[in-house]
Amino acid sequence: MQIIHNFPLMAALISMIAAQVIKVPLNLIWSKNWDVARAFSTGGMPSSHSAAVTSLTAAIGISEGLDSSTFAVAAVLSAITMYDAAGVRRHAGLHASFLNRLVRSTPSLLKDHGSTGTELKELLGHRPIEVLAGAFFGIAASIVIYFTLYA
Repeated sequence: MQIIHNFPLMAALISMIAAQVIKVPLNLIWSKNWDVARAFSTGGMPSSHSAAVTSLTAAIGISEGLDSSTFAVAAVLSAITMYDAAGVRRHAGLHASFLNRLVRSTPSLLKDHGSTGTELKELLGHRPIEVLAGAFFGIAASIVIYFTLYA
């Protein structure tokens, strides 16, 4: 059970899970819709991907120092992950939304192509504000977890 003493790993996992869970009450506040499935879906506020990688990076910075090679690797990984969440994955979701509307307005597009008519998942990526919120959430979570459990 030594793995629970791995502060960077635990911080990243706790941050990711907490960011996913917090999506449910935030969705209730903003859309007046209680949807537990939001805790198990991609996209939304805050980005759990951003929370996980920034929490990992912050925890490594706290435990190994900001001048460590491990911190540098984690920081670059965080930047790539957040760029992907707000860039490629977000645009893939926008394309899915467009294709779903196109197929709904022209059902014959699916005819003779063996499609089941299942809509594409639209909520894949994040708006930049969701990525930023996830990043701040992850960093704050690491600080709180460190001083609560590991200091």
